[in-house]
Amino acid sequence: MAINKVVNKSTKSHGAMRNVIEYVLKDEKVKDGYVEITGPFNFDQINWDTVYRTFLDEKKLWDKDSGRMYAHNVISFHKDEVITPEQCLEIGREFVERFFPEHQSLISIHQDRDHLHIHIVTNSVSYIDGMKLHQTKRDLEQQKQFTNQLCLERGLTIAEKGKHFDGTAIEEGEVIAWSKDKYNLLQNETKRSFVADCAIAVLEAREQCTSKEEFIERMEERGWHTSWSDSKKHITFQNDNGDKVRDSNLEKSFHIDVNKEALLHEFERQNEILRLAKLKSDRDRERAEELDKYYREADSAITGAGADCQAVGGDTEITDRVSGDQGTERDEDTEALVREVRADISDNRTQNRVVANTENKSISDAEQRRIEEEQRLAAQERAREIEGHSYSHSGPSR
Repeated sequence: MAINKVVNKSTKSHGAMRNVIEYVLKDEKVKDGYVEITGPFNFDQINWDTVYRTFLDEKKLWDKDSGRMYAHNVISFHKDEVITPEQCLEIGREFVERFFPEHQSLISIHQDRDHLHIHIVTNSVSYIDGMKLHQTKRDLEQQKQFTNQLCLERGLTIAEKGKHFDGTAIEEGEVIAWSKDKYNLLQNETKRSFVADCAIAVLEAREQCTSKEEFIERMEERGWHTSWSDSKKHITFQNDNGDKVRDSNLEKSFHIDVNKEALLHEFERQNEILRLAKLKSDRDRERAEELDKYYREADSAITGAGADCQAVGGDTEITDRVSGDQGTERDEDTEALVREVRADISDNRTQNRVVANTENKSISDAEQRRIEEEQRLAAQERAREIEGHSYSHSGPSR
């Protein structure tokens, strides 16, 4: 079972990039030396200094030595997973080839814990065209799916919702939380304070809003006044007791993205979902109106055809009498045909409405499941980051 997560610590300084490279290459973690670097690398030895200088030189070459410095992916395997360091390095290599083919990437296999895990540190500047690396939530979801695919190809297990590593179902009574970050806030008594209460309120309000104004209103309902000004860098929350919390404090304490940019991005995403749903609804309504119009025209045409037949029957009254009941039989056949076509039209209308309703519900359910799964995976990442970020660095040790 492999868990793929992105470490969203501060990545906008040379010191941060140097520290993460140093950490990833520590001897006590790498142990057997399963390390590899992709892209241009002009040194004989892979160590924190040579990798750091290589990344830095590439940035300066393209005049992109600012902003986000790197991306950091971690692929962790369950302690009971039967996998070797060689297989981990192979997985890391294929992952980099798939998602970072034009960027220098450091791949390092850590063996210092009871489970193997892969660290991938990627230069944010492409050595092909100098473009900066940008990753969306969709990219991260694709990375997780690709990681599962790599595991399946090697006969490894993949994470299944509602099941343990061995495939057994999670029993009733075991602690399960739809939101891992909220679960950690509730369980961690050392952090359970007005800061934690504010974080919970922000997480709940964020999931229900499509605008800054709506978010402020939802926070007010939860007892938190929100100070969000374009002239100030941070958002400040204050409860009825006068306790104040900054968005930066929430991010630092609980590793959740609740700054202005992150919140506005989430509002845009929610708006896009609503916009697409409305477009589909409008399209379905137009389709239904067109079908109704067609059915009315067809119904009218059939009714007119029946009347014409009756008129023709009147003009040929003498012939019909001569031929006995032949005219009556024709009228009956015409009326039967009209009834049959009308019945088909009615059935088609019903069937089309059923199909349209079924399609709408299926699409709506699928979108809801996708959103819930995305939120669950993102929350799971953040919770695991909290568990894994207990180390700190003051500078290089090599």
